[in-house]
Parts: sequence; C-alpha cells; structure tokens
Amino acid sequence: MLISLIVWILFGALAGWIASLIVSTDEQQGAAANVVVGILGAILGGLLVRALGGTGVTGVSLSSFVIAVFGAVVLLVIIRSVARS
Repeated sequence: MLISLIVWILFGALAGWIASLIVSTDEQQGAAANVVVGILGAILGGLLVRALGGTGVTGVSLSSFVIAVFGAVVLLVIIRSVARS
C-alpha cells in the first residue's frame, strides 16, 4: 500500500513537471505543486478521455502517463487563464 502511494506521487510529480515545462510555468511552481497538478491532471485527463469514449487512467502505464500529462496541461492552461483575468 505504501509503495503504491509513493509510486502514484512520483507519477504525479513527473506528469506535473512535464506539463509545467510545456506550459512554461516551471519557474513559478515547486515540487509540491507539480505533484498536485500531476495528480489532479490525471483525474481531469481520465475524465476527459472517458467522456470521449476511451479508458482513461488505468494504472501506471505509458498511456496513463500521457493522459495525466494531457490533463495537467489542460489544468495549467485553465489556471493560467483564470489568473490573468
């Protein structure tokens, strides 16, 4: 159970970090924000992919990672647009 939690935190951190590089917010957020953005991005990406008929995030895999990064990018773009207005 503890190992699984650590793996998901690392998965979220990596997805959040890559998304922050894509959206150019890496300098503005730290490691904790990367974890939160990555985990929330995985949830958001999974919901979006399921709405389009896909399977969403199904575990620690390459497809789940891509979905998590996609969701994290969408989340960061939304946060950026709200913060600007």
